[in-house]
Amino acid sequence: MARSPHITCVGEALIVLAAQRGPLETAESFVRGAAGAEVNVATTLAALGISTSIITRVGADGFGRYLSAHLAEAGVDISAVLADTARPTGLYVKQRGAGSSHPGDLPPGESRMFYYRRGSAGAALAVEDLDRPDVRDVLDRTDVVHLSGITPALSDTARDTVTALMRGPYRCSFDLNHRPALWENPATAADVLADCVRASDIVLMGLDEAAATFGATSAAEIRHEFPEPEYLVVKNDSHHVTGFHKDDAVEVPALTVDIVEKIGAGDAFAGGFLAGITTGMTTGHALRMGHICAAATLSSAEDAAEPSLDELTRLLGLSEQDWATARFRKEP
Repeated sequence: MARSPHITCVGEALIVLAAQRGPLETAESFVRGAAGAEVNVATTLAALGISTSIITRVGADGFGRYLSAHLAEAGVDISAVLADTARPTGLYVKQRGAGSSHPGDLPPGESRMFYYRRGSAGAALAVEDLDRPDVRDVLDRTDVVHLSGITPALSDTARDTVTALMRGPYRCSFDLNHRPALWENPATAADVLADCVRASDIVLMGLDEAAATFGATSAAEIRHEFPEPEYLVVKNDSHHVTGFHKDDAVEVPALTVDIVEKIGAGDAFAGGFLAGITTGMTTGHALRMGHICAAATLSSAEDAAEPSLDELTRLLGLSEQDWATARFRKEP
């Protein structure tokens, strides 16, 4: 990699309580972890050696202190994490399938999330937060601000914060992450998210969510609708990803991987792609970086997992022909 930039992720940090496998009504134990799209991207970037900060609000509670400690331990700068004394840290419960005959169970490898985030500290992000000295210091040394479509859905103040950042002097990265259930007025979502896409320099989205949000049915149609971003990445149903850099397009297939759990793989892809693009990689190799990081997370029960340096080096060095049939090797 070339010179490391400084990337700042802005969004909600969450606690995840992962239930033991099986139906929730029989679960007697839960494992606590850190979650949230921007948290996952930040920890992926830091694991890849990218200088990374996060701007978020957490509750002034045990969960908030855990999240701050987790991020710091992962190598993420937490100087712009605000402790909110009036609101709690948001959380979600993750159900994990065991494949039993119980009617409340899920198939093996499948997961379902149940969110408890309304009125959370993260949803209270506000434009005024950007003027705090600790936040301003982080933004002054930031090369890229990474955001997602989750944040503007959380509250009016969070939406205004996203708008202010995108209207500022920052190079912005945006992952569509359309979550219809989060929007108080779903009819406004498509317009707000389209504005975010057009205001960003680097954009990632799945073809399925683009079809549901904008009615687009192909990567080429999405690019025609949104010519503004310098980079546009579209993940499609055939496990290929199309990456546009200005007028050029490249398609890179996903790696073969033994899937343990799917949650967080999209965030890991975003982190890997951002790391590649911001350190001077070609679009094709940056897409490989995304696939490698996604494969590491897919092969783990964690929402974010990192590939080994040996595996990263091996896969980046493959020819296109060998890449097309490559399998991700998980560390023993």
